[in-house]
Amino acid sequence: MPRGAEYDDRWAQKAARGESIHGEADLVDSLLESIGSVLDAGCGTGRVAIELARRGHDVVGVDLDPAMLDLAREKAPELPWIQGDLASTTVTDAAGDRRQFDAAVAAGNVMIFLERGSEADVVANIAAHLGPGGVLVAGFQLSDGYMQLHVYDALAERNGLELECRYSTWEGAPFEGGDYAVSVHRRTG
Repeated sequence: MPRGAEYDDRWAQKAARGESIHGEADLVDSLLESIGSVLDAGCGTGRVAIELARRGHDVVGVDLDPAMLDLAREKAPELPWIQGDLASTTVTDAAGDRRQFDAAVAAGNVMIFLERGSEADVVANIAAHLGPGGVLVAGFQLSDGYMQLHVYDALAERNGLELECRYSTWEGAPFEGGDYAVSVHRRTG
């Protein structure tokens, strides 16, 4: 997997060719009724978080990789970037309480790059950061040996999240099977 500047360069090349590079932000933005708060879980170099913030959303990025976060901080020092493990990091508000978000996005195959065995803890921790009606949007490859949709759906359901819709791309193409899925789960209670 490309790291840091190499990762960013790949997106810059796509943008230079006129390709859309903000499908994740477009989808998350469309799911929120108004300007809201978003947890970018596994934010990497901040591409999605920065675009959501540019659109007016209150965004916090969390990632384990310090090199990726250094680039995110360099590009958008005004945004909160937290180095931490998605399985255990708690994002807090000014009073020190667990922060509640309107949405959480796990783009860039976050779910398949997690430490094996931590997936249940990650979904539980992200779900715990969603307020009433909040949505978790995650896109990842469906390959043998990695997270499977039925497992992911069961983890989401166990944490009070119900599948609302599923796409095969961030641009909203219908999911009819295949090797990639974008799932939208909403907090039910």
